[in-house]
Amino acid sequence: MLEELSRITAEAGRIAHARFGTDFRRWEKVPGHPVCDVDLEVNAFLREQLTALEPEAGWLSEETLDASDRIERRRLWVVDPIDGTRDYLKGRSGWAVSVALVEDRVPVLGVLSAPVRGEHWTAERGKGACRNGKLLQVSGRTALAGARVPADHLSGADADLVAVAKPNSIALRIALVAAGEADLVATLRWGFEWDIAAAALIATEAGATVSGVLGQPLAFNTASGEAFGVLVTTPAIHAAAVDRLRGRAMAVV
Repeated sequence: MLEELSRITAEAGRIAHARFGTDFRRWEKVPGHPVCDVDLEVNAFLREQLTALEPEAGWLSEETLDASDRIERRRLWVVDPIDGTRDYLKGRSGWAVSVALVEDRVPVLGVLSAPVRGEHWTAERGKGACRNGKLLQVSGRTALAGARVPADHLSGADADLVAVAKPNSIALRIALVAAGEADLVATLRWGFEWDIAAAALIATEAGATVSGVLGQPLAFNTASGEAFGVLVTTPAIHAAAVDRLRGRAMAVV
């Protein structure tokens, strides 16, 4: 099934890429949450194709009204038609189509299509992760100091870390850890499963440690479709990252 999922996601990426930089309708669903008609076009394509691929799976997407019966299903498609919409709208490369298949609350297949970057990421549970067909492996970093973080800037409390280029897509930021091009990605807020499901599997299969920001296991196909924080690191620095972030996270919860 990964081969078919990869093909479908790549085609969704081509649809989005074809309209990238053109004139299309855009608006805000709620203040601070942009969307455009390309999101809806890609979402409709993916729903048709993925439902045909696995008809019994439920559906959870950023651009579809949530159906409560999904939590009763063993399998679930988790979709973000364009993760990193702000970069898409601004003509920047840091966006991707993100698709995962979750089974028994665990991602088992994940694909990211980032056509402007020339990147296609795939993973299957227990079988590794690839970018453009090349097997991925996290970096060997063992010290938190000096860890590379996709960030626009770092606060004084994190001055011992190193900022690297930050795509708007959280899925792509997580994938950078999988590729050994970053060492740590963390969020300190409530987010949605569709933002992280595919990338979490890609990072895990590349050898990263993936958890909630407090070190808690991530769960998918939850009733809310949300999770508090995500932390993706090289294995040796995960505990130190949890310790550093705990106080900040608890102040937000």
